[in-house]
Amino acid sequence: MKPYYLIEEERLRRNLAIIRDVSDRTGTEIILAFKAFALWKTFPIFREYISHTTASSLSEAMLGRHEFGSLTHTYSPAYTMDDIDSILECSGHITFNSLSQYERFLPKVKAYRGHRVSIGLRVNPEYSEIQTELYNPCAPGSRFGVLCSALPDKLPEGIEGFHCHCHCESDSYALERTLKHLEERFGRWFGQIKWLNLGGGHLMTRKDYDVEHLVTVLRNLSARYPHLQLIMEPGSAFAWQTGPLVSHVVDIVENHGVRTAILDVSFTCHMPDCLEMPYQPEVRGAKSLPFDEAARAQKDEYIYRLGGNSCLSGDYMGSWQFKAPLLVGQEVIFEDMIHYTTVKTNTFNGVTHPSIYIKRMDGTMELLREFGYSDYRQRMD
Repeated sequence: MKPYYLIEEERLRRNLAIIRDVSDRTGTEIILAFKAFALWKTFPIFREYISHTTASSLSEAMLGRHEFGSLTHTYSPAYTMDDIDSILECSGHITFNSLSQYERFLPKVKAYRGHRVSIGLRVNPEYSEIQTELYNPCAPGSRFGVLCSALPDKLPEGIEGFHCHCHCESDSYALERTLKHLEERFGRWFGQIKWLNLGGGHLMTRKDYDVEHLVTVLRNLSARYPHLQLIMEPGSAFAWQTGPLVSHVVDIVENHGVRTAILDVSFTCHMPDCLEMPYQPEVRGAKSLPFDEAARAQKDEYIYRLGGNSCLSGDYMGSWQFKAPLLVGQEVIFEDMIHYTTVKTNTFNGVTHPSIYIKRMDGTMELLREFGYSDYRQRMD
């Protein structure tokens, strides 16, 4: 009995079909952002629907080049001289976060004698509707992107594209409003570039997302700037609602009337976004309760806080109301735990890392990876 992530191929293909449909109908290239999903053993499925990926580091760029099989669209807040040559070997597009980074590495790009690499510049429209500051790349003082006031009338040599990222699990109407700010600030340079990357955070596979409106927004943008190749690089949209994290109750403790079911997984190790965002995930068969409602509940109403199996005092969340008392050994299933979770896990405390399974279209379960002591030890080598 071990914890495991379960990615469901049927749900993954459903998302991929939606994404490919938007791409086909608008001419927009939609690429996979590794920062949200990087299970490379599933790449054969992805390659049936998309052609490229986006990377934010040398390791991600190498994953895209060697495991996905195509050159990556690469952006990093700051490249280093140690990595730049290898990054160029893996990248078809390279985007610089600042004019100083562009100036420092332009000679490297010009001297590169491999395939052609298109140069881009990240721009900051100073507008975002993201409420959580931790995830807002356009907050005042942000380290991301060049302001319009810093750009000369004629773009520096070789810059062929703009990259703008200011969404997080956003809808198409947020994109529409963002484009107004982007065009107001940077539209006068659009005639000098060949491509426009609208970044990630476009949650087009969510049930309530207005896909038809997105198609209209993208088609209208293309009509205004027909020479621009539009690019989007969502992460969550690809793996949204594609599978759970299955855990088990290992103990139940009580302190001052608060019952905590301790699990064989950890929020800080295996579900860090729950604590960072923060948000309380959906638990199968349980009702999520706000704090005041949980405090008023009766002791026999099967309400539990869920605690992780690490030494961090804050490694818990709650409360949830179950239909019956929880028992040691019972499964507790966290829904939608594939995107941004499998890529952000860590081995703090040496807590057992959940295995990774895929449920194939025929219903069979295939083990993609199992973890053990050697994985923890290697982190310390």
